[in-house]
This record gives sequence, C-alpha cells and structure tokens, in this order.
Amino acid sequence: MPAFNIFKNKKPEQRKEKKEEKTVKPVKKQKKIKVEKPKVEAVLEEKPRKIKEKKTDMAYRILRSPQITEKSTALAEKNQYVFKVYPKTNKIEIKTAIEDLYNVDVLSVRIIKVRPKRRRLGRISGWRAGYKKAVVKIKAGQKIEVMPR
Repeated sequence: MPAFNIFKNKKPEQRKEKKEEKTVKPVKKQKKIKVEKPKVEAVLEEKPRKIKEKKTDMAYRILRSPQITEKSTALAEKNQYVFKVYPKTNKIEIKTAIEDLYNVDVLSVRIIKVRPKRRRLGRISGWRAGYKKAVVKIKAGQKIEVMPR
C-alpha cells in the first residue's frame, strides 16, 4: 500500500537533515547613534504655563440663541436664563458652553424638548418645527446680558 506511506511518521534522521538545510543569515550590526537629549531644566523653562483656554468656537455650535419671552424675562429675575440649543447637545455641553461664553458659574441645566405642532393655512396643512431649549440657573449675583443695550 504505497498510498499510505505519506501519512507515516518520518524518521528522526530525516528531521535532522531538514533542520541542517535551513541556514541562518548573519545579522548585520547596526551602528549605534548617540542622541543628545536636551536638559530637563532647559525644556521646563521654555514652555509657558498653560492657561485655561476658552472654547467659544464650540459654544456657537451648541447654543442657537437666547429665547426672549415673557416667561423667560420673569425667570431672568430668578437667575435662570432660557436658550434654544441644537437637538443633539446634552447638559454637560450646554453648561461648558455658557460658562465659556458668558463667564458665569452654572449651577444647573434643565432641558425641554418642544414637540413639532401641526399648523394650517386654508387647505394647506404643515408642521411648525420642534426644537430643544435649556433653562440654565446661574450663581446668585451674576448676570447674562441677553439683550444688548
């Protein structure tokens, strides 16, 4: 049965011959390059201290506009301000945006989703767009100038 000879285990002598056939190429030695490292003291002196940068460019992507209504002006007396915001923003983003843009301390943020409403003009019917608004409470004694004078 010559067909089954392929499945037989090879003799140990044949295994050694295959190992000897493989030759290892000598590895070329690479030259070591000495890199001068700058002194730690010099590096520390060159870098100025980082000051907290305002991210006002992100604030304009989060806040749409302040909402000026009778109710919002009444809330402004209680240190609460109402803003229209983009629908995918969350409370943390709104808080950081208002703190950076108006330089106030935000105590709390409440979010309201105003649903779209159906409107008609004669036979033509449509929808008024829904939006998201945020009621922001700030620290007592601070103000946000919503309407420039």
